Amino acid sequence: MTKTALVTGGTRGIGASISIALQKAGYKVAANYATNHDVAKTFTAETGIKAFSWDVGDFDACATGIAKVEEEIGAVDILVNNAGITWDGMMHKMSAEQWQKVINVNLNSVFNVTRAVIEGMRARNFGRVVNISSINAQAGQMGQTNYSATKAGIMGFTKALARESARKNITVNTVAPGYIETEMTGKIDQKILDSIIAQIPVGRMGHPEEIARAVLFLAADEAGFITGETLSINGGHHME
Repeated sequence: MTKTALVTGGTRGIGASISIALQKAGYKVAANYATNHDVAKTFTAETGIKAFSWDVGDFDACATGIAKVEEEIGAVDILVNNAGITWDGMMHKMSAEQWQKVINVNLNSVFNVTRAVIEGMRARNFGRVVNISSINAQAGQMGQTNYSATKAGIMGFTKALARESARKNITVNTVAPGYIETEMTGKIDQKILDSIIAQIPVGRMGHPEEIARAVLFLAADEAGFITGETLSINGGHHME
């Protein structure tokens, strides 16, 4: 039976590449997005992947949205928690709103969405959860205490849930991208970007498709002996 995958933030950037890679591999794919309806409409028209709009930071909205996905596409076997935002600022100037918004979208969402699918995975004795973190959780980044905290929290979440779920044939892993060519990194000043690239041993930024390939690997049936791990994809920029 064809498995169903749900990708949050799945209609653009890294998320879009993950959605497309999963579809090409034969999965039925649902792509979640927040409010950019025009982008989602274009994405669906170009790929045939159905997009579902809800706020991943809202627990009840996640339950309702995922119920709709499961009704229209199928029970979720593979979950990719990819949705995320940045709202940068130095800690001594950061507002409570900046902190809470990033925490809610990036970290609370991982609980909200996973909570809505984990019981079904346990009942079916199969699941793959792949959480997208960041190099900035591992190395830290000036002006991103909020973002770095959320992405580090995802790593702890991954390890704990992996221990809880292993006997139910559910794996939980993290992918930690470095600097990838996306709309988000496209907003970085070119001089700063050049200085970042100069620190990357392979001499370039990554491509979204390279992150998608890793997710596809971890989602496979054959990856059942890999759980609680973080796969860093950063061109050697940060090595642990």
